[in-house]
Amino acid sequence: MKRLNITFSALVLMFANFAPAATSTPQDVEHAKSGHEHSEAQLQAMHVHEADEAPHEDEQAVSQPQPEHDEQAGGVRLTDTQMRLANVQISKLEKRIYQSQLYAPGEIKANGYSSYVLSPRVDSIVVKRHATLGQHIKAGAPLVSLFSAEVASAQTTYRLAKAEWQRVQKMGKGTVSEKRLLTAKAEYEVAQSQLVAFGLSSKAIEQSADIPAEKLGEYTLFVGTSGAVLSDNFAQGQRVDAGIELMLIADERLLWVEAKLSANQTIDIDEGTTAQVKVNQQMYPATVIQEAHTIDQATRSRVVRLSVKNNQHTLHPGMFSDVYFEFATEQKVLAVPEQALLRNPDGDWAVFVQDEDGELISTEVELGQRFAGFREIKGLPEGTKVVTEGAFFVASEQAKGGFDPHNH
Repeated sequence: MKRLNITFSALVLMFANFAPAATSTPQDVEHAKSGHEHSEAQLQAMHVHEADEAPHEDEQAVSQPQPEHDEQAGGVRLTDTQMRLANVQISKLEKRIYQSQLYAPGEIKANGYSSYVLSPRVDSIVVKRHATLGQHIKAGAPLVSLFSAEVASAQTTYRLAKAEWQRVQKMGKGTVSEKRLLTAKAEYEVAQSQLVAFGLSSKAIEQSADIPAEKLGEYTLFVGTSGAVLSDNFAQGQRVDAGIELMLIADERLLWVEAKLSANQTIDIDEGTTAQVKVNQQMYPATVIQEAHTIDQATRSRVVRLSVKNNQHTLHPGMFSDVYFEFATEQKVLAVPEQALLRNPDGDWAVFVQDEDGELISTEVELGQRFAGFREIKGLPEGTKVVTEGAFFVASEQAKGGFDPHNH
């Protein structure tokens, strides 16, 4: 019982201590309410202030200056140091007559239109040569004597046909029938034509009727043009087949030069275009006479043929040369070096034009004639400043200026 009283007393004491804390005066309640209302007003004011500041931040973001390449599409600005290190050259467009050179390796060739190839027309054996390599000979001079069994047989047939034709002619029409006369004449002409086909001269054919029997089959080939013996691919006593080249004779006063251009070069070289041929540090004027329309399968090049005079006989077939083609426009035009031209994003040709502020702007142009190393352009007035060297560097700087790593 005593223990219960103590417990009850403790409870009463605890209740007495908590009662003042739980009881509040009306002033305290009003003060608490006003404090709560003040806090809510401050929060509302803070939200309003943040809402007012947000538009100012957007306006600041809008008014912030953008990079120069955004203001001017395709434009780029370089410092003097960049231009010097990258060797960027800017020149004014000026109309003028363009005359430049295009280089190509070449080789001296014999003039195929005035050369003479000596070859037997029937299988033969070389008996004797009458000219040597490098010798200058006149037209009609003997070159080589040959022997052929077929020629001997043809000469024998010719002798018989000629004798028969002469016999019937003496007998007269009253003794010999018309058919016999025609037959004898035809056989004689066929035998004569056979010797002509074998390459015998008219004089040699006439002598075939009277030469000793041991000389039958021997015949001599003569040169058909004046010139120098450039090759002789045979030896005495050698058996040679019909059609094989024995000698090559060419007139070296007018030679050919075959220049080899890359198949990728699309420049047009018209007939009559002048060029300079350099051989052993000496220059010779030449003229284009032909241009091949096929590509050499071995060298993957196209051949341009020129003619060059060789009155001093200082040039010889087989010599290597340097060929410099010369080009000139008929009237003054605007042109830029090939390296000044670049493709824009649309795939059109363009050059970099410098405006009054010094900014380089990619400007589309239309292409015209092609020169050696230059290209005519249309669409820009004379006096325009364009990048003539270092355009690739300018384009790379333009590409870097338009790149945003944050994708903004």
